[in-house]
Amino acid sequence: MSHIPYQPSPNRYDEIPFRHCGDTGLQLPAIALGLWHNFGDDRPFQTQRDIARKAFDLGVFHFDLANNYGPPAGSAEENFSRILTKDLAPFRHELILSTKAGWNMWDGPYGFGGSRKYLLTSLDESLQRLGTDHVDIFYHHRPDPDTPVEESMLALHQAVTSGKALYAGISSYSAEATKEAAAIMRDLGTPLAIHQPSYSMLNRWIEEGKPSLLEAAAEEGMGVIGFSAMAQGILTDKYLNGVPEGSRLASGKVNEDFFTEETLDHVRALNDIAEGRGQTLAQMAVAWVLRDQGKVSLTTALIGASSVEQLEDTVKSVKNLDFTDEELSAIDEHAVNSGINQWWGATASR
Repeated sequence: MSHIPYQPSPNRYDEIPFRHCGDTGLQLPAIALGLWHNFGDDRPFQTQRDIARKAFDLGVFHFDLANNYGPPAGSAEENFSRILTKDLAPFRHELILSTKAGWNMWDGPYGFGGSRKYLLTSLDESLQRLGTDHVDIFYHHRPDPDTPVEESMLALHQAVTSGKALYAGISSYSAEATKEAAAIMRDLGTPLAIHQPSYSMLNRWIEEGKPSLLEAAAEEGMGVIGFSAMAQGILTDKYLNGVPEGSRLASGKVNEDFFTEETLDHVRALNDIAEGRGQTLAQMAVAWVLRDQGKVSLTTALIGASSVEQLEDTVKSVKNLDFTDEELSAIDEHAVNSGINQWWGATASR
């Protein structure tokens, strides 16, 4: 193993465009690397290290975590801390690190939800695991119907005013709950900077309603970073001929109810459209969520990668983000909600 210090590519900011995050001064790359899968203790550390280094080489300077990412919970933050120490610490000022709290993390009533005690305690523990004194974005990972939204927002406000986070965000809030939370944070003097919902061609809930979540976020001056653009791997060529061994579906990491013959028919049709664009289905899936939608366009697509090769392939999606009206019309025939959203529907109010 070489002990030569890591030196990132000098051209790292030439490949991926960055976009302003809502009305803030924060600029994010169009592609961010999520550590939800592939960075737990069940994966080789050197593979994780190679992926993170290649991501930064390619201009992916936003790394997204949460307290419970693993397995086991917390291990993704610990493993990323090792990568920071070994490779990325000299470039910390260039990185955007985000983490979250909201889902189950430890036993007892303060190990999940939206209480001030849980959110701020979790942030402290995340910082310890990451080995850094602050994160750039701290999210409430999901609304908690058993905690007043005011309490959860006060916790995010305190996280920022304490210097432990530079920006505050929310994830998986409905449009109505987003506007409620944004109004509270604006009054506190810490506007919400970003929303992280699930979004893909098979999961279009953020486009629905009046206002839609996309419209609500734009109205509140928030950026939007969409996760699961590839619908947990279903919007790739991996499942076109069945379920391969070693896939997320085969290993139980994806709900098998998401995978139906009707969905597969849509996926095959979308794959044909992607081939006509000179893209893989995965590349088109990411390009589609990043497409120009005017004022409600996404800031960033959050992707995962199990290998350097997969990362490099997915990042190529930014080479073709333009769609003709004919392509969008053809995609709309098959880009239909397919019951793949397991996060939507919670509200931020009691």
